[in-house]
Amino acid sequence: MISVEVEEPSPESHPLPPAARAWDLLAYASPYRRTLLATAIISLAAAVTVLAPPVLIRSLIAAIQDGLPVGGLVGLLTAAVLLGAALSGVQHYLLIRVAEGMVRNTRRDITAHLLRLPVVEIDSRRQGDLMSRVGSDTTLLRGVITSGVVDALGGVVVFGGAVVAMLVLDTVLFGVTAIVVVVAMTTVILVGKRIRELSEAAQERLGDMVAGVSRALPAVRTIRASGATERETESIGADADRAYQAGVQTGRLLALVEPIASTAMQLAFLLVLGLGGARVASGAIGVGDLVAFVLFLYLMVMPLGLAFQAFSSIQVALGALGRIQEVLLVPAEGAGDDLSADRPSPWASPRRSGPAIELDDVTFAYADGRAVLRRVTLAVPWGSTTAVVGPSGAGKSTLLALVERFYDATGGTVSVGGFDVRDVDRATLRGGIGYVEQDAPVLAGTLRDNLLLAVPDATDSTLLRVLAEVRLDELVDRDPRGLSTPVGDDGILLSGGERQRLAIARALLREPHLLLLDEPTASLDARNEMALRAALDVTASGRTVVVVAHRLSTVAHADQIVVLERGEVVATGRHDDLVERSPLYREFARNQLLV
Repeated sequence: MISVEVEEPSPESHPLPPAARAWDLLAYASPYRRTLLATAIISLAAAVTVLAPPVLIRSLIAAIQDGLPVGGLVGLLTAAVLLGAALSGVQHYLLIRVAEGMVRNTRRDITAHLLRLPVVEIDSRRQGDLMSRVGSDTTLLRGVITSGVVDALGGVVVFGGAVVAMLVLDTVLFGVTAIVVVVAMTTVILVGKRIRELSEAAQERLGDMVAGVSRALPAVRTIRASGATERETESIGADADRAYQAGVQTGRLLALVEPIASTAMQLAFLLVLGLGGARVASGAIGVGDLVAFVLFLYLMVMPLGLAFQAFSSIQVALGALGRIQEVLLVPAEGAGDDLSADRPSPWASPRRSGPAIELDDVTFAYADGRAVLRRVTLAVPWGSTTAVVGPSGAGKSTLLALVERFYDATGGTVSVGGFDVRDVDRATLRGGIGYVEQDAPVLAGTLRDNLLLAVPDATDSTLLRVLAEVRLDELVDRDPRGLSTPVGDDGILLSGGERQRLAIARALLREPHLLLLDEPTASLDARNEMALRAALDVTASGRTVVVVAHRLSTVAHADQIVVLERGEVVATGRHDDLVERSPLYREFARNQLLV
């Protein structure tokens, strides 16, 4: 028996995009600019309420010293504190809404783009790593909004107002404070650059781990049967360890930011209190001035602490954004296609006098130059059944992928209905083709969900009819849930043959002009193979069918059989003819007891 063909794409090189910039992050929040503007206005109002208490306290102290009434000042002070708290609560709620909305939009964008990437790009990437970018990477963008970045406008007002007030109160104390603040800011900026690098590395390691899990879970039966559970566990555990180490390195630097800010604040307070006490004793400033200066110092340091935190969050988010943009910058499938409305359709008025499918001197090679097809020329007549056979790796599945335009030929022309497929809109082309992959993917959900993927408005009676055609009606009958019978993740609750037949039913439901089947009977027993062959004979009426096969018993009746070897057509004809004149085909037939 010849082994099942699995053609793996060549790994593509993925050049890194330009480094993500801080303003790139704000672009993701642009749909919420009105809310952000409202938040900024609230932040300004809150800044005024924050700056008012030191001034009121200074006046309160002076009034107490002079024996004046203080009831009005106390009332104003209380009102300012309460108003500031209320504004802060509203602002926090609005920022949370914006942050969650930004993460949602980013996830929707990257998911939509992933589903539109060229097939060769998806084939050459680890799916677990792509899922990590949708999940954990997008989550890190939340901190850009919630960490105080948007609050910067109010922080600038508070900081600027505090600085002016401190300069007015005492330039000597302000000079001492400024030295401490400048040293702290310089240190945080230097640390922040390294945080971004380590954060991106940590996300890469996390992507490795998720890729390992997504690789192992679908194959858990094979892993256990092979006695490889411990090895796979250790491998994924090693990825988890590397993610942990990268995360710890990032955390180590992040842990420096808060102590730096805290130490700077405490040092500034100590210096101001010590030096300020001496200046009060010497009569250079009054007690009220010192108290007001200390309060303004606190107000100046508070937005600085938020700025340090925001700076760290931005560095972490930029690392994640770089990974997100690396995917988003890959052109979607068909990005360079002609989108004019007058593009031809091979299904509107198919040229029945010519071939349904024609390959003219077609060559296909991956980006590394490895050739898969070499100068292939063949024609598939309308209404015929054509089989493509050959050893594993001969290029049979690639041939179908070129007709579907999952890949484009690197040389020659692939035509459908007389039109070069590159001149036909992809959606129009695929709308007339039923395609069943080699591994017959089944989506998690129910039988109905999988069938409606092809024709979302199909009625239950239509679904039951097509299931009967592929002999899956017994599956519906034996479960009281009928079409709502669950199939499990990746169709795990179905047998291999049931998955294959469900995929074929999904393709037949579209009533396609062309039916492309990549090893459709690979998972079927002899009884179901015969039943499916009979069903295909019926459904093939009025359609053009191309079947990739290893089991010649399923295609011996084909109108023509194309023999591929090392990417080249070495023989074409009917079964009896090829047995006589093709040594390779005769070897296949002899090994499968067909001669």
